[in-house]
Amino acid sequence: MTKKQRYEWILDYFRKEMPVVQTELEFGSEFQLLVAVMLSAQCTDKRINQVTPELFRRFPDAQSMAQVEADEVLEYIKSVSYPNAKADHLVKMARIVTERFGGEIPNDMDQLLTLPGVGRKTANVVQSVAFGKATLAVDTHVFRVSHRLGLVSDKDNTPYKVEMVLTKYVPEEDIPRAHHWLLLHGRYVCTARKPHCNRCGLSGVCPSADRKDSASPGSH
Repeated sequence: MTKKQRYEWILDYFRKEMPVVQTELEFGSEFQLLVAVMLSAQCTDKRINQVTPELFRRFPDAQSMAQVEADEVLEYIKSVSYPNAKADHLVKMARIVTERFGGEIPNDMDQLLTLPGVGRKTANVVQSVAFGKATLAVDTHVFRVSHRLGLVSDKDNTPYKVEMVLTKYVPEEDIPRAHHWLLLHGRYVCTARKPHCNRCGLSGVCPSADRKDSASPGSH
């Protein structure tokens, strides 16, 4: 199977299995999406969705968050990972968005990357989810699943390299969905410690699949 054929087979599977797919983070605006994505680093979406309702009631937009100090934001996000650093980044981000961008989240990659706490992965999620751009964020799930499925090679050993390969082979119209396809597959099926190969519709073409015993993570 050529790389092109592998991509076609796997993408066709996802198109049929998950024709409509979106982020599991809950938000009500572009600003709230950015906040949720920033908070989700090294943390589960489930935890973030438990935290953000109260946070967004208190700080619904950049202007309201820009007016307080980090310790006030910290009170709402204590249960997430690295809360002190994230509270600091959120307030600084809100101030820059308010002062430099008139309270609106920019849709340009370079401008997004000027915001404190915003890296390439976060910027790609915001561009894709909020603005419908053909960007593909590579998180730990996307990185792991892409390697296990043989979509990328061992030399593609950084998120940026994986992103470049995926965006080369995935049709532009599928790129926004491809992030969610790979992420959700990694979150619920191709899990890190114990992949569930016995209920994976891709095991037939997966070079990493344990076709004898799906409970054996050592073969992955």
